[in-house]
Amino acid sequence: MNGVRIDKWLWAARFYKTRSLATEEVQKGHVQVNGADVKASREIRVGDRIVLLQAKALRTVVVNGLSEQRGSATIAQQLYEETAESKKLREAEAERRRLSPEPALSIEGGRPTKRDRRDLQKSWGDRWSASLDKP
Repeated sequence: MNGVRIDKWLWAARFYKTRSLATEEVQKGHVQVNGADVKASREIRVGDRIVLLQAKALRTVVVNGLSEQRGSATIAQQLYEETAESKKLREAEAERRRLSPEPALSIEGGRPTKRDRRDLQKSWGDRWSASLDKP
């Protein structure tokens, strides 16, 4: 086997769940081989360096093996080796996300509680009707 299509290899190496998803990511420009944007039909070889965007995280891998068939996860992990810089960046990004504040906590508004609704109803004062215009 001389080379394998990039979309088939990404699917076989279990970076994407389906081959069509792998093809879409390549067409969007989220995959580069040896520093260049590629088409889904581009053949890769052992030793190629692939940079891909997966789950909003950049991964850089070096191709160790070729396969057109999707196998088990242990076989898929033997097809590539992630670079040390890529691992370090991914772990730093995961740590940053873990330590960042919960976005929902910054929302002050939202649905009123029962107490808030009662306070809103009391704001009418002595007026018994909204249509009453007397001071």
